Amino acid sequence: MEMIDKVKEATDFLSKEGFGKPDIGIILGTGLGALASEIAVDVEIDYAKIPHFPIATVEFHKGKMIKGQLQGKAVIAMQGRFHFYEGYSMAEVVFPVRVLKELGIEKLLISNAAGSMNTEWSKGELMLIEDHINLQPDNPLRGVEATGFGPIFTDMSAPYDKELNKLLEQIAKEKNITLNKGIYVSVAGPNLETRAEYRFLSQIGADVVGMSTVPEVIAANQMGLPVAAISVLTDDCDPDNLQPINIEDIIATAQEAEKDLVILFKELVYAI
Repeated sequence: MEMIDKVKEATDFLSKEGFGKPDIGIILGTGLGALASEIAVDVEIDYAKIPHFPIATVEFHKGKMIKGQLQGKAVIAMQGRFHFYEGYSMAEVVFPVRVLKELGIEKLLISNAAGSMNTEWSKGELMLIEDHINLQPDNPLRGVEATGFGPIFTDMSAPYDKELNKLLEQIAKEKNITLNKGIYVSVAGPNLETRAEYRFLSQIGADVVGMSTVPEVIAANQMGLPVAAISVLTDDCDPDNLQPINIEDIIATAQEAEKDLVILFKELVYAI
């Protein structure tokens, strides 16, 4: 079965389960699930029950899709995303984004946890992604099946929607939330970087580094879906003062910082 047929089958299944006609899709990143508790849930379903959906293998990703009301808008939130490092193909990584678009979302909001190489920022702060650098070893638009979702030579001159970003900056200012702006670089993972790698990534123009988001953003742009993304800065990646880090520390920092992320996304959903 071709990918476009798998997307249609998953979409038809979810529509029958009550996931039809959403306004906004939200992908919740590593350790960033609190926004789901703000949603007045109409229906939820485990990924395992959705035809052709990958299964979230990372222990801190719940693997559940939620449909409900947030700030008067119909939203679908994904609790748990998929990563290339889990062994999935890029087509599988972006499969949910294609399904969300087919279900009818008009905007896509993405969050992630990222390491900060910008020494002027502190862990626990947020960064609005203005642009990205893709160092993933594959691309979701590669292959003949990707042509079913739009042009594979997708323009990426402005991958993050300027109007959504402008609104997020205004909300952050009004709510007195620190929202840095910068460049996200996406790598394969799952190991964290060496000191030399952090220096390299910083020198090529990146402010933060993570292992997700960019494939979903590429797929969204191919389908003409406006997207905004925010990184939670979970660890300091200064190669001259690098300290050992573990995933539990990263998750704890993400969970502590996400209260501001929840405010930003809630107010953005209300505004759009």
